[in-house]
Amino acid sequence: MKVAIDIRRMTEFGVGTYIRNVVRTLARLDRENKYFLIGSPAKFAECGPLPANFHAIELMAADDTVKGNLDFRAIVRRLDCDVTHIPHLYWLPRGLKCPYVITVHDLLEHMYGSHDSSPLRRSMHFFLTRRVLRGAARVLAVSEFTKNEIHKLLAIPDDRIEVVYNAIDERFLHGHATEADRAMIAQRYQVNYPFILYAGAIRPHKNVVRIIEAFSALKSELAKEGQFQDLKLIIIGDDVVGHPRLRRTVVRSGVQHDVRFLGFVPIEVLRIFYDVAKVFVFPSLYEGFGLPPLEAMAHGTPVVTSNTSSLPEVVGNAALMVNPENVFEIRRGLQQALLDPGARQRMKERGYTQSQRFSWTSSVARILEIYREVAGARSSSRVVAAD
Repeated sequence: MKVAIDIRRMTEFGVGTYIRNVVRTLARLDRENKYFLIGSPAKFAECGPLPANFHAIELMAADDTVKGNLDFRAIVRRLDCDVTHIPHLYWLPRGLKCPYVITVHDLLEHMYGSHDSSPLRRSMHFFLTRRVLRGAARVLAVSEFTKNEIHKLLAIPDDRIEVVYNAIDERFLHGHATEADRAMIAQRYQVNYPFILYAGAIRPHKNVVRIIEAFSALKSELAKEGQFQDLKLIIIGDDVVGHPRLRRTVVRSGVQHDVRFLGFVPIEVLRIFYDVAKVFVFPSLYEGFGLPPLEAMAHGTPVVTSNTSSLPEVVGNAALMVNPENVFEIRRGLQQALLDPGARQRMKERGYTQSQRFSWTSSVARILEIYREVAGARSSSRVVAAD
């Protein structure tokens, strides 16, 4: 079996994590079938060492351009692939010679991302996306929530969509932070105080403005009780330069000395922040899956997250769930997670169990089965056509 995988979004937040883990796990599970990873050499290198049945196929043109689309189609045709995996949602029809499998992480771009486009452009985008999904041999949804969204919004038949869960990167499973780890973040980042942590992209649906407002309200409550007077909020993710509203919110809320934006940090450092944080907060308005709460749970850190979208499905009974549109409910959740020893212990124990429910090995084993099913169906149709 010859499988083509589009890796051109390897460096994107979320999708990149998915591609890397799918490829690395396939490399562990399958040394027989041939895999062609289509993208730039730099993105191929992101996957790390791979066995001899994995081949880099250079393609520099982006996947959302006509040239990138035509070049990708030509490569798949030349390699005579049996199945192609597109690991993200897209809207340009591919016109591939072989069947394709597509992974849908969320439908955010059809709910939040296109409001600045013209109605005609939004309609065309929606129509073409639906056409692409209807043409897929199989649609992989990363959660039951996402599967339901695909079915309801894009009218894709339910039996064409299969849930294959995400899982956390294995680097978050390397045990707890050591004294040397703590000393490193104290020296490099000057973090030597208790803190609440948010990690993830900084986009409107991530609700970071309300996190800051809830933290400000929490500081006021703690001040009345004389507790955690040196508590900080640390925000890890995108560069805050492009988000002036966050800075304004910090100043307006009076916590300019208590909120720190660290930007991007590598996973090896992020795992230390997860481990050292008093509470992890993630009141996102919309998530197709939502990995960060699980990453925090793997370190035994109490989590406060949303009671909406896929997050209840992901965190189970291991987190405090709040209405993400209510600042004071977020504040109350943070206060309980910080000050209630019983709740903290329950979340720690349940969090370890919940984070282990999701495994790249089991998820990618199912993806490999789907490749075989799709390729087998193609082979059968070829035989029928020949007869």
